[in-house]
Amino acid sequence: MNISSEAFVLGCSAIGAGLALIAGIGPGIGQGYAAGQGAAAVGRNPGAKGDITSTMLLGQAVAETTGLYGLVIGLILLYANPLFAKL
Repeated sequence: MNISSEAFVLGCSAIGAGLALIAGIGPGIGQGYAAGQGAAAVGRNPGAKGDITSTMLLGQAVAETTGLYGLVIGLILLYANPLFAKL
């Protein structure tokens, strides 16, 4: 059974997009852990709430970029599909 080049590229793009979107799991776990540790730190030292919160939010913003990059790659593979230009 022969498969066309277009069908092969579409299939591989769908698999790649799915794998790229799995990258959203790590930031979700990491941000939840950071928020829990931040809440525990504020509980131990309420006077440092502002410093703890700002540091935690900066760390979460940096961690979120990994998930956003995975989302962008998945959307590019599904909708823009730059691999068709190579056929």
